[in-house]
Amino acid sequence: MNRLGPSVATRWIIGVLVGAFFAIPLISTLLYTLRGTDGGLSLERWAALFDPAASAAIKPIWTGLGNSLVLAVITVLIVLLLLAPTMILVNLRFPKLKPFFEFAVLLPISIPAIVLVVGLAPIYLQIGRTLGTGTWTLAFAYGVTVLPFAFRSIQASIDAADLRTLSEAARSLGASWPVVVMKVLAPNIRQGLLAASLISIAVVLGEFTIASLLNRQVFQTAMVVVQKQDAYAPAIFTLLALLFCFLLLLIIGRAARGNRKARS
Repeated sequence: MNRLGPSVATRWIIGVLVGAFFAIPLISTLLYTLRGTDGGLSLERWAALFDPAASAAIKPIWTGLGNSLVLAVITVLIVLLLLAPTMILVNLRFPKLKPFFEFAVLLPISIPAIVLVVGLAPIYLQIGRTLGTGTWTLAFAYGVTVLPFAFRSIQASIDAADLRTLSEAARSLGASWPVVVMKVLAPNIRQGLLAASLISIAVVLGEFTIASLLNRQVFQTAMVVVQKQDAYAPAIFTLLALLFCFLLLLIIGRAARGNRKARS
């Protein structure tokens, strides 16, 4: 028995307090959406989401959700196709640059979103002139925002795997660098890549400040607009978004366990 660790009772108390911290707001929100017009519990608020008569009122949410999902896909592609290969390259070929690279990648977490917008506004002025003002262009800003979170997830998997030995073994057998990265290294850091993807999706679905100040319609900004007319619909969509992220977390955990079983 580890005398330095907390006792069983302490662990239970901490677990209950942390669970209550997350569960009480969620349960309260769920009960709020189940409040009927007669004061009892009813599913009429949930059924109203699919009512053609009420579709016009919540149309901005569907539009914003679609835009956010497109942004999530593009942001995940930026993480998987740009950040991850760069991290592999730095760890294998340029280890002396690793502290400087880590500092640059983690820097956005220390800068408030409103300050980022001040710096990004002139850049997006040029982006609007060349690529248009579509909502998808927010993926460039979101790609910067998720860098610190995605970096930590991927770096943890890189540290756990011996990439240098794996890459040298594959190269000695005649594999090209694209094959080494895609078929040798990527499967060994799959858990980190999946976690980085989940974090990126969660950040994109929950981001408000950048989209609002750059005047783009996404999931969060649409909910603020709809909330002025219907306070129940944004609450329902918030629960659905949390459920979506929870299901993604389960999928990632299952995929990671499958990867460990395959290696064993």
